[in-house]
Amino acid sequence: MPSIELHPAQRDELETIENLMQFYTYDFSEWLPLKLGEHGFFNIQPLPDYWRKPATQPFLIRVDGELAGFVTVDDDTHLPGACYNIGYLFVARRFRGQGVAKFVVSTLLSRFPGQWQIFHIEANQPARLFWTAAMPGLSRDGFTRHQQTIKGYPCTLYRFEVSPQPS
Repeated sequence: MPSIELHPAQRDELETIENLMQFYTYDFSEWLPLKLGEHGFFNIQPLPDYWRKPATQPFLIRVDGELAGFVTVDDDTHLPGACYNIGYLFVARRFRGQGVAKFVVSTLLSRFPGQWQIFHIEANQPARLFWTAAMPGLSRDGFTRHQQTIKGYPCTLYRFEVSPQPS
C-alpha cells in the first residue's frame, strides 16, 4: 500500500494546483467540448475569486512523497442543506486504481463533519463508477441520490451527513 498524504495547500502552492488544472481539464475534454488554445494549453481562467472564498479549502495529494494530484472542498452546493462540496478532485493517471481517491475522500470527510454534497457529470463514466462504489462506505447513515442538470450537463448528486468522530 502506498503512503498517501493530503495536506492543505499554502498560498504559494496555488500555482501548482492551477498547473494541475490543465491535466484535470484534459481529462474532462473527453466528456465536455473543451478546446485547446492556439499555444497548446486549455484556456483556463485563473480562479483568484475561488481561492479567496473562505469556504474554499485546497489540498495537494502526495503518494510516496510524489505530487499526485489535488482536491478542493468548497460550499458551491446545489442541494438544500448541504454545506460542503468536493469542487475538484484530480488524481494523476499513474496513481489511479490504488485507493488514492478513496483515501483522500475519507480523510476529507473526517476533517469536515457536517452536511455534504458530492456530484459528477453523468458522461464521466470513471467518476460514475468510482462514486457508485465509494458512496455506500462513506456515510454510516446512508445517502440520497439526485439527478440534476448543472451548467447544461446531466449530473448525479449525492447528499449525506458525516458525524463528528468521537474523541
